Amino acid sequence: MWRRAGTIGIALYCLVPFYWMVVSSFRRTADIHDTTPLPSPWSLESYEAVFAADMGFGRSLLNSLVVAGVTTAVTLLVGTLAAYALARLSFRGKNVVLALVIAVSMFPGALLIVPLLKLFTAIGWINTYQAMIVPSMSFALPLTIWNLTAFFRQLPYELEQAAMIDGCTPFAAFRRVMLPLAAPGVFTTAILAFIATWNEFIIAVTMVNDQARQTATVRIAQFTGAAKFDTPFGTQMAAGVLVTLPLVLLVLFFQRRIVAGLTAGALK
Repeated sequence: MWRRAGTIGIALYCLVPFYWMVVSSFRRTADIHDTTPLPSPWSLESYEAVFAADMGFGRSLLNSLVVAGVTTAVTLLVGTLAAYALARLSFRGKNVVLALVIAVSMFPGALLIVPLLKLFTAIGWINTYQAMIVPSMSFALPLTIWNLTAFFRQLPYELEQAAMIDGCTPFAAFRRVMLPLAAPGVFTTAILAFIATWNEFIIAVTMVNDQARQTATVRIAQFTGAAKFDTPFGTQMAAGVLVTLPLVLLVLFFQRRIVAGLTAGALK
């Protein structure tokens, strides 16, 4: 009983802020500070404001999708190959390489902003997609390599040997045998990388000041009300719902695959 009560308490603690965000997004601007559990009356005023022509929010959602999608795809391609090599090949300094990989992921990203800003200014990358994609990859790639290295280590090497005896090259054995077996781990890593990149803010707000290239998280922070310094809470709540909803649907739709990837190798 106490375990169930604790689980319910933790769930409520995590979900109540999201519930309040959704409720606030359906309030009228005049009622935004009400504390009732449900809007009265219900209104789409905030959602209409989000998609006003001068907001550019639809374009920012597309920018977020491009940045997160490209970052995830390239990170998976490079990270899967690197993780497989680290898991299967024996060479001097392999543990050092893995230690460096995880050390990079722990490095404070904020310390890299100024050097990256100077570099991208010098090479003309400011206000471009690659100015957001490349730094995001540098943070997503270590996590991908570390997770998938541990995953590939748990797969039996005998399966590759059997495939090569049947005529497969080492790469063909990896592509046809090992990669399908590693699909749960790869898929879970892809979801985590996509979510991290989709929610990224500090790099995007530093490298891009052109509204046509801004991501959704940056655009929300720049919403203004009727006057310049007004904070449009209702519009921000509606935009927050629209940004969060794709991630929630993604996790719910692929819940089984994510759980399979997270628990793979837990039992032998």
